[in-house]
Amino acid sequence: MTTIKIKTSGAESRILVEAKLSSLTGLIPENTIVITDETVNSLYGDAWNGYRTIVTGMGEKNKTLAALELIYKQLLDFGVDRSGFILGIGGGIVCDIAGFVASTYMRGIRFAFVPTTLLAQVDASIGGKNGVNFHGYKNMIGTFNQPEFVLCDPEVLQTLPKDELSNGFAEIVKHALIADAGLFDFIETNTEKMLSLYPDVINHLIKRSVEIKSGIVNQDEREKGERRKLNFGHTFGHAIEKVNGINHGKAVAMGSVIAGKLSAQKKLIKDLELARLIKVLENLNLPVKYNGDKDKVFSALFKDKKRENNSIFFILLNGIGSAVVEKIGVDDLKNLDF
Repeated sequence: MTTIKIKTSGAESRILVEAKLSSLTGLIPENTIVITDETVNSLYGDAWNGYRTIVTGMGEKNKTLAALELIYKQLLDFGVDRSGFILGIGGGIVCDIAGFVASTYMRGIRFAFVPTTLLAQVDASIGGKNGVNFHGYKNMIGTFNQPEFVLCDPEVLQTLPKDELSNGFAEIVKHALIADAGLFDFIETNTEKMLSLYPDVINHLIKRSVEIKSGIVNQDEREKGERRKLNFGHTFGHAIEKVNGINHGKAVAMGSVIAGKLSAQKKLIKDLELARLIKVLENLNLPVKYNGDKDKVFSALFKDKKRENNSIFFILLNGIGSAVVEKIGVDDLKNLDF
């Protein structure tokens, strides 16, 4: 097991990579409340047997303020006070819900995560962002608050559908593109082993992704500068996700190609580098071309959290393994051919 720490002005978070789900009970207090979803509870519920559990539904429709009201009520019914501890066990949606509820219930109680999807292990559970959707706009309402720990057990990934694995691969590719050219090389040469969940390969990818994201968050917890680079592919990705209702990773993959094309237009990356980006995503069974309603996507861009007046902080590649932040006018983005 490897422990990676995020240290901010207000808290310290431990990410336990290659930890075992079976070690969970030694990490949590007796008064823990587990928040999980139906599928995860049916697969792994024995690991937290005896702890009071709140089971949510599946999908983004459960990540709303209205859905959270039911969870707050259950906490009250359980008699949870400020000494309570919330443990979110599931994918990114469960982690967001559990983190937001813990950060706001009685002005904040302790919490931790056990992410059970690849996307959550390499991205969603790491960094202290806890948010819910509002009127269809992703994570529009939220907090910055670090979990006490994040337990990443790669063995639980064995029960994931291949489609769900691809969502996590999109974020791993993003980390490589913005921060580690060597990791991108590793992905290129180990695609088949990634798809087969070869243990040594998957463990390395999770560990390196957590190291990259944690290192950036340690520099900039509240996304004032360096942390913006983690949004590579997400500007168009979130808009595509909202308009089409597709999975986050697939939307980010398409958004990454759009950002890559803009980087190439600005001569920040070579055409060969753009071709490598596209090929890696294709080999990981991720979409690289958006064929939907572009007008609706641009309309959604105006609601982006990264927008300031008529500009957006847009993340571009400065070669594979390096990223830069540019403020680009929304009208200029409308001229993109994607």
